[in-house]
Amino acid sequence: MPDGPIRTPRKRILRRLAVGLGLLLVVAAGAAWIGYAALNSNIRTDSTTGRLLGPDSSRPTQANGAQNILVIGSDSRAGANSAYGSSAGARSDTTILLHVARDRRSAVGVSLPRDAMVDVPACTLPDGRVTDPYFGMFNSAFEKGGTACTIRTVEALTDIRIDHFVVVDFAGFKKMVDAIGGVPVCLSAPVSDNDANLDLPAGRQTLNGEQALGYVRVRYALGDGSDTARMGRQQDFLSSMVQQVESSGVLLNPTRLYPLLDAATSALTVDPGLNSLDKLYGLASSLSDMPSDRTTFLTAPREPYAYDHNRDQFKQPDANQLFEQLRNDQPVSVTPASPASADGMSPATPASPAATFTGRTGSQDICAAS
Repeated sequence: MPDGPIRTPRKRILRRLAVGLGLLLVVAAGAAWIGYAALNSNIRTDSTTGRLLGPDSSRPTQANGAQNILVIGSDSRAGANSAYGSSAGARSDTTILLHVARDRRSAVGVSLPRDAMVDVPACTLPDGRVTDPYFGMFNSAFEKGGTACTIRTVEALTDIRIDHFVVVDFAGFKKMVDAIGGVPVCLSAPVSDNDANLDLPAGRQTLNGEQALGYVRVRYALGDGSDTARMGRQQDFLSSMVQQVESSGVLLNPTRLYPLLDAATSALTVDPGLNSLDKLYGLASSLSDMPSDRTTFLTAPREPYAYDHNRDQFKQPDANQLFEQLRNDQPVSVTPASPASADGMSPATPASPAATFTGRTGSQDICAAS
């Protein structure tokens, strides 16, 4: 008996399976593209800052392969941030100079004190006006002249060329913390602060986005009330956040990764060199093999300003030594901070080519830092 009638239904079934699989792949590819396009569209690009920085000849020499990224936490109350009160302008609530080594095997995040008294250079504004140089608090540069003025101030202070910048806002920070399921912290004592909406017990605990924002911003209800203590707490939090992303499986779970990417991209305003998923992924993937104990956080060495102890000044020659090490892409060693060494330089270690600064690494347990 001919076997044609048997093969025909089989061919029909196989054809339907092939069409079904094809449609499934098309739908999956379409969904992936829609997701990719949506994430790309989240990222805000600041194309103005670059042209306000002046000619290359007026700026520090570009690092040979290393990357220096200025991360600015803005306290702007615009848009979704209006829930945190009103403000006539925006200042850089947190500024971190992130140095990524040329070999991509280490990174150093240096917190720059917002209350430090510094020389703010003349800055060109988007409308073409040029501000007068002045001596004032570091974070006022962002209020007076935005990201460009902050970069010019950092470059004048450190002689380090800023290759990229990232501005993060309050609402986006909260979303990122929630997207990874919260971030563990460790408190040596309970904290209650109505202004920061914080009411936390002592000990190890996991903070949601709202709590985390209050935790990194609160000043007077935790520690000694200084901005230096707050910067140390922010560094501990970033260290714990890095560990949480690595240990929670977020990066390997698409259903958890997409909310994190959505939150992260929605939070960022970046320069054109980082304004797409491809560019951000390229930077992130280059760091994928970096050991967590070679991710270092510290505060630039500081001390009370001579004429007003409510303000800071950079401690010399220690601060310049740190900046020189970063310029030369040299390793920066840190020891755990203690109350006696809150200025960013270990009191037991004199300034030298191999100086050890106080700080923490990405592998340090959060409770060990408290």
